[in-house]
Amino acid sequence: MEQVSQEVKHTGIDEVFNLQKTQSLKMRQSPAIQRIALLKKLQNWINEHQEDIRRAIFADFKKPYPEIDISEIFVVSSEIKHAIKNLETWMKPKKVSTPLTMLGSNSYIHYEPKGVCLIISPWNYPFNLAMGPLVSALAAGCTAIIKPSELTPHTAALIRRLVEETFDKAQVAVFEGEVEVAQQLLAKPFDHIFFTGSPSVGKIIMKAAAENLSSVTLELGGKSPAIIDREADIQDAAEKIVWGKFVNCGQTCIAPDYILVQRSIQPAFAEALKVQVAKMYDPSGKGVEKSKDYARIVSVKHLKRLKHLLADAERKGAQIYCGGYVDENECFFEPTILTTVEDNMEVMQEEIFGPILPIVTFDELAEAITYINARPKPLALYAFSKNSDTIKHIFKTTSSGGAVSNDCVLHFLQNELPFGGVNNSGLGKAHGHFGFLAFSNEKAVLQQRIGFTASKPLFPPYGFTGKKIIQSLIKWF
Repeated sequence: MEQVSQEVKHTGIDEVFNLQKTQSLKMRQSPAIQRIALLKKLQNWINEHQEDIRRAIFADFKKPYPEIDISEIFVVSSEIKHAIKNLETWMKPKKVSTPLTMLGSNSYIHYEPKGVCLIISPWNYPFNLAMGPLVSALAAGCTAIIKPSELTPHTAALIRRLVEETFDKAQVAVFEGEVEVAQQLLAKPFDHIFFTGSPSVGKIIMKAAAENLSSVTLELGGKSPAIIDREADIQDAAEKIVWGKFVNCGQTCIAPDYILVQRSIQPAFAEALKVQVAKMYDPSGKGVEKSKDYARIVSVKHLKRLKHLLADAERKGAQIYCGGYVDENECFFEPTILTTVEDNMEVMQEEIFGPILPIVTFDELAEAITYINARPKPLALYAFSKNSDTIKHIFKTTSSGGAVSNDCVLHFLQNELPFGGVNNSGLGKAHGHFGFLAFSNEKAVLQQRIGFTASKPLFPPYGFTGKKIIQSLIKWF
């Protein structure tokens, strides 16, 4: 029975892939007005089904409706509107200057769709991180197959419904399922693969893409640090970090993974964090588990992983400054702050991806920078200080996918900025124009005149004049 089931799935993938291959050739010549029409259809469905989106995501891990509105619905709507507003400009051929050595010719860059694309989306922002890449794919004129995460089945079913009610399967299709479905999809020769997930799975995606030389955008993760120097506004930094860390129950790829704080202000900063946790998630004093504004861990499996990280840290000497309460039946994990943290703890060796916030101290800023540079390049880096020279120094001496001063996470919402990692935290960029480019081939076009050209004197046989011209080119150009 299982064999038949897998065979049916495989046949469906083949059929849709072939349909999209044919459709992609037609969409290669699609004008902006046609692509904008598709984006507007997507926007209309979202506008008309906001309550359905909220219910689906809440059913998967009890994410509060306001968080869904801001981090799922608003983000996608903003991306669509930004693409619609700018698409004609993005699509225009870009003229480039002509050097004297190319006199008589003219050149430009033509943006053509890559073709049939695969979007493998994660569970942590299940609607946002499936629809965002789709917006870029449609803007670029591509067809797309979406593989949503099986860990958020209600949202995956909603995405399938959205696509089936909005697009022809030759344009956009959805395949639900577990790893076997992803493997079947990855065996196809896609023109581009957009994956959001962990670095370990990103390596698997890249290996599979290499079999067909498919280009990839890998939005991964890592341990994103937040540096708090002695000149930071402690209350302001604590408020912003608590929100950025514990929104979505800490299950955010760009959440501050750990804190690097100057030793002299560590006690005051830890207390400020504790106060802000209570203020945001336990204002009544009845316990965070009673809060309607705090999400849950996506599955018992992930909850147990976090419990193990916490237990390992405690066993090796970490102190729970606040939090630590867990309820497996509710997939509840209280916002937890750790002090006296050491590098040999697992919580400092792998991406936490949950509501545990370790605090590491340093004496001089150079120590914090050395600490960061000794580890894989993070997806994001946050620096808090009133001293602008300190901020500039941190950003110049470290490498990360993105960087934010005196705030965190918000760069994801800035559509004019590229979003993505570097090396271990990702390859390629997304959002806005950068998302459009990710799904586009920047074709180099040179138009030459007929008859005599600047290059003809360089044709063989190489006589005295030709050799002199070549030497002049080397010398002067």
